[in-house]
Amino acid sequence: MQAWSLAWPWHSDGFPASYGQPLWWLQLLSLAVLPAALMRLQRPWHGVLIGWAFACAWLCATFWWLFISMHTYGGLPAPLAVLAVLGLAAFLGLYYAVVCGLFVAWRGERLSGAMLLFAALWLLAELARGQWWTGFPWGAGGYAHVDGPLASLAPWIGVYGIGAVASAAAMGLAGLRGGHMARWPGYVALLVVAGVLWLAQRLPQASVAAVPNKPVSVALLQGNISQGEKFQASSGIPMALAWYAQQLQQSQADMVIAPETAIPVLLQQTPHGYWQELQQRFAGGQQAALIGVPLGDFEQGYTNSMVGLVPGQPEAYRYDKHHLVPFGEFIPPMFRWFTDLMQIPLGDFNRGGMNQPSLPWAGERWAPNICYEDLFGEELASRFVDSAQSPTIMVNASNIAWFGDSIAIDQHLQISRMRTLELARPMLRATNTGATAVIDRAGVVQQILPHQSRAVLQAQVQGVDAGPTWFAQWAGRWGLWPLWGLGLLVVLGAWLGRRR
Repeated sequence: MQAWSLAWPWHSDGFPASYGQPLWWLQLLSLAVLPAALMRLQRPWHGVLIGWAFACAWLCATFWWLFISMHTYGGLPAPLAVLAVLGLAAFLGLYYAVVCGLFVAWRGERLSGAMLLFAALWLLAELARGQWWTGFPWGAGGYAHVDGPLASLAPWIGVYGIGAVASAAAMGLAGLRGGHMARWPGYVALLVVAGVLWLAQRLPQASVAAVPNKPVSVALLQGNISQGEKFQASSGIPMALAWYAQQLQQSQADMVIAPETAIPVLLQQTPHGYWQELQQRFAGGQQAALIGVPLGDFEQGYTNSMVGLVPGQPEAYRYDKHHLVPFGEFIPPMFRWFTDLMQIPLGDFNRGGMNQPSLPWAGERWAPNICYEDLFGEELASRFVDSAQSPTIMVNASNIAWFGDSIAIDQHLQISRMRTLELARPMLRATNTGATAVIDRAGVVQQILPHQSRAVLQAQVQGVDAGPTWFAQWAGRWGLWPLWGLGLLVVLGAWLGRRR
């Protein structure tokens, strides 16, 4: 249930709109099961086992679709692909196993103290998963709250802060069961949780007061090239080159955006005159384009990039992906044997800079990010340190076709929505198979294309040229260290209190 709360994975005749949507109340209720079980334990190692089992089930159900990329498209035997998903979940679940053991050891007898300790420990586990070993925070609990009462906390404390508040509320709900905390009336715990949710909705929102810029027309291209064909010289490559070139040539929008690796080959491998014709198309006039394409050569290395073609510019704009995907864009040490088992065009890409400039066009500053880079809000926040050059519109270019028509598409949409809440900027999503969408500065999906369809999303977007949110200010300067410090401070206090 914790996994399903992030994006409900089933169609329902009675509730057709629930598919792919986050359910904040389900996240609270399902997480409350864990501390309710932990409060009954006396031995910390029992807490380790319970926490590890919870995390493994939750994470496997969250990113099970990795199986599709490894088995369906990578050719890895199904048993090995299953073991790989289980192994990743088991490894990441160790963070939660440790903090659950510490909670059993140090929880004390007061519900208020237990709520604070559980929130701090859960925060530290989420931060560790999101940052250590390059980080894989997909499915963090805070993403279930983009539509809930805690969503208003995003521009203040970000997704991890929301996750900590939600875990404290879940601990309060668990306190209703009584146990060794039975002296606390159950209604007090319930009132505390309700009070937190009520207060969160009434925080002032800077993004509401900001005046948006004039509308700009955009065309978001969704080629729907099957991953099984995408890099095939006889099918997917000529199909992608032809369709995207046609749309780029014919579009009348101010900005045309093609997804990650829309051009699936290096520029020097495209047909003669192909790239020159696109450059000529946007060399004059009042239109620009952002196109996903791999760049580089054998000597200098390769990058997963977005190229911007803007009238009157002698050189094309270039953004190189900074946060690379392990096993997909770089191979961790000692794991070459694993990637050799799959027939996937993998390689070691060069990493782009952390804070690359935005593309200025049509009175806006367009800030690209590629694939799961929008999972790292603290890295996107670094672009807001210089207010004069901070983005007014964010652009995500992705290819989720690796995971078929799975819930990964909707999970990624909710991730992008959280970034708009944290940073108070609209997000444009141009993807190969979905979700291609326009998300406004308040996290609301204004327009979206059907998944697994070949189409062009014509829309209007209004950038926001205002001061950064509180989250953008502190996360842009210090990353997630303030949250680390706060969590460790609470845990240290609990440890000292236990010793006394």
